[in-house]
Amino acid sequence: MTQSRKKLRLALIGWGAINRRIAELLAERSKGDIAIAAVAVRNAAAAINIPAGAELITGPGELAGLNLDLVVEAAGREAVGIWGEAALAHASAFAVASTSAFCDDALLDRLIATAESRGSQILIPPGALAGIDGIAAASLLPLDEVVHRIVKPPAAWRGTPAESLIALDTLTEATAFFSGSAREAASRFPQNANVAVISALAGIGLDRTRVELVADPAAAGNGHQLSARGAFGKLDLAIENRPLATNPKSSEMTALGLVRLIENRMRTLVR
Repeated sequence: MTQSRKKLRLALIGWGAINRRIAELLAERSKGDIAIAAVAVRNAAAAINIPAGAELITGPGELAGLNLDLVVEAAGREAVGIWGEAALAHASAFAVASTSAFCDDALLDRLIATAESRGSQILIPPGALAGIDGIAAASLLPLDEVVHRIVKPPAAWRGTPAESLIALDTLTEATAFFSGSAREAASRFPQNANVAVISALAGIGLDRTRVELVADPAAAGNGHQLSARGAFGKLDLAIENRPLATNPKSSEMTALGLVRLIENRMRTLVR
């Protein structure tokens, strides 16, 4: 006799472009084994069209009693500090999309301590990247270098400090406007270079991972070029993602990677 698997109960922190896309994809793909139990927002009046059956919550204490298996955050770096400890206390895992929050070492240490005391896990999704599993595996041996180049159309850099560094509206060719550590890139450009924290935590850390940010008028999507060198050998990888239709600063792949993470919590064959 086959034993039935219990339904996964999920809470989404934030109801912006990424989590709305996650809910849309889960609704299309779900076989009834994943339930969005709650959607957490700062302003309840602004949360429209949340999934049927989901409870709308506005404070971390409201996660208690929801019998959650997984909490997924996609609400910006401040939300990680606000919701993280409660998420780890009331669910077995907390997936963090706004990884730029982990530029704050004290916050990361606090969440790790909470997870250890509660027996829960902090999950770092691959975001808009590919090859993160390879860098993480390679880091078991010494890594000499990890370089992460992020290339996006000028429109994706509007509303960021890039506007004060280059003339986005008159670019005629690919132009690099920042080069530095992953920590600095994610701190200064949290909406666009948040993903640099993912490659850094997978490999040689926030201060040794080098990041270059580029605005390219010829770019059709949001591109990432990863290069790693070390005792394992060499890795060179490039990916160009379609931006989310509702937010050009984020990639469709970010939502897809989170859906894969969620579904893998239920799969017999994890891939």
